[in-house]
Amino acid sequence: MAEFIAAAGRARTLTVPTASLVPGDTPRLAGLSKEHIARLAEIDNPLPPILVDHRTMRVIDGTHRLMAACLRGRETIEVEFFEGPSDDAFLYAVQANVTHGYPLSQADRRAAAKRIIGSHPHLSDRAIAQIAGLGAKTVATLRERTEGPGPVIQARIGRDGRVRPLNSAAGRLRAAELIDKQPHASLRELARMAGVSPATVSDVRKRLKAGLEPVPGGQSTVSEVACASPAARQQVTQVAEPAVPAEPAMAVSDAALLLTKLSRDPSLRQHDAGRKLLILLRSCTSGASDLNNLINVVPPHCTPQIMELARQVAQMWLDFAKELQTEVQELQAELG
Repeated sequence: MAEFIAAAGRARTLTVPTASLVPGDTPRLAGLSKEHIARLAEIDNPLPPILVDHRTMRVIDGTHRLMAACLRGRETIEVEFFEGPSDDAFLYAVQANVTHGYPLSQADRRAAAKRIIGSHPHLSDRAIAQIAGLGAKTVATLRERTEGPGPVIQARIGRDGRVRPLNSAAGRLRAAELIDKQPHASLRELARMAGVSPATVSDVRKRLKAGLEPVPGGQSTVSEVACASPAARQQVTQVAEPAVPAEPAMAVSDAALLLTKLSRDPSLRQHDAGRKLLILLRSCTSGASDLNNLINVVPPHCTPQIMELARQVAQMWLDFAKELQTEVQELQAELG
């Protein structure tokens, strides 16, 4: 499931009575399909567990499977409980029906996207498009038609879970400050710290060299942000200050030294899993110093795919580090 549905989670699979479940809010405009229920009822093999809201016992995904089980006279069914806000439950229902099973029609997906725009206006067009199985341009058009008076959204959450400002002025100003303080830093490092793309940092650097302001005409400036309400200023500040590690990033030489020490540890070297981990770490650290040079050789038509792959690899290592941190904290709690 998409990572931007951050508050949601799933518990283990359990068997519950069918009579305890309530059909949920379906994204299908025409309701359930009797033909599809009949087809599922004819299947002898076990069907995948249905997804149920733990608090209300309403079915989020799998109402057709529930009806098929009742049609076959089954008194129990395998369920997977959903733990999260009710609004997020609808996101799961839409995305599940888009990616598997009985597909949603185009009208169903457009109606679902409109509803998500209303309940989750902070999600980007691409994020909603991924959930609803539509194009980002279609979602943008639907947003223009459906958005009315309401709170001003200063930023949106993308498919990768990152918060991005709708106006890049704050990020450009932050990039300009960093360029002044760290003139020899790479575009990638500056972009990470400023929360903008390397292309934006490059443009800011060129504008500064030409004696121009970092923010092109027509975009919001610092004075406009300063004149905004306190709440608006706080939102812009939160977006402009990206999540930067509290400690400086580890240098490549430091990483290589740590890897050398780990490679000598018998508890890692003498086990297959430990050796596999060392190989993965070595492959990542050995080429880290060449990444800045490799940016220039990426063909433009391959850039989106390589960007997405790099983000996925980085996220996997971040998740790995978080799990290790959790284990350390639990061990410290037991000892302390």
